[in-house]
Amino acid sequence: MQLLLSKAFLFLHTTRTLSSFSTMAISTSSSISLSSKPRLKGVVFDMDGTLTVPVIDFQAMYKAVLGHDEYLAVKSKNPSGIDILHLIENWSPDKQRRAYEIIADFEKQGQDRLQIMPGAAELCSFLDSKNIRRGLITRNVKDAVDLFHVRFGVKFSPALSREFRPYKPDPAPLLHICSTWEVQSNEVMMIGDSLKDDVACGKRAGAFTCLLDETGRYDAPEYANVEHQPDYKVSSLVEVQSLLERHFELTS
Repeated sequence: MQLLLSKAFLFLHTTRTLSSFSTMAISTSSSISLSSKPRLKGVVFDMDGTLTVPVIDFQAMYKAVLGHDEYLAVKSKNPSGIDILHLIENWSPDKQRRAYEIIADFEKQGQDRLQIMPGAAELCSFLDSKNIRRGLITRNVKDAVDLFHVRFGVKFSPALSREFRPYKPDPAPLLHICSTWEVQSNEVMMIGDSLKDDVACGKRAGAFTCLLDETGRYDAPEYANVEHQPDYKVSSLVEVQSLLERHFELTS
């Protein structure tokens, strides 16, 4: 009888021990699962069409710079979009000066009608609450960036305009921001509305990328096979907060 009781006690003790180990394993597994999200320490934004409502008619600007026929020819060879700044870099000084004057005129019109993108201020407040750094990279001029900062009272640092060379889609400006923040590029997200500039810049730097596509234009077949595809896609900046909370460990 005593032997039977001893065996029963040993069985119960072993069962409870195994149950405890099982509970610990589940707990550890859950912990690993929760911590397996990549860490996000900073978000870098494009400005025109991302932080601000699109007001510059880029197609009209490209036609004004290139001429109608040349515009169509260049567009047919560049399905993800025209890189006007790179195109004019090798033009003659006189032709290049005229091109920059046209571009500056369109940009000035954009500054006069500058509006902050819905959801931008709220997203910035959320990032601040999590101590996530905020940077900006634009192919617009420094005056436009300064005007944005003053008009809307939202500060980005570093804020790199096209005076910083090389500009997007080269990864150099994003890598410069990562270096300034002393973080790795895979701890940063680039958010913008351009596959050819913002997504390409982020991908080449090794960062996460999020494409803002308000109208669904990038769902068109011609964008299906472009070189750089975003990690995430949203139709509004309002969607970004839940995306970040769902997919990343948010930390400074």
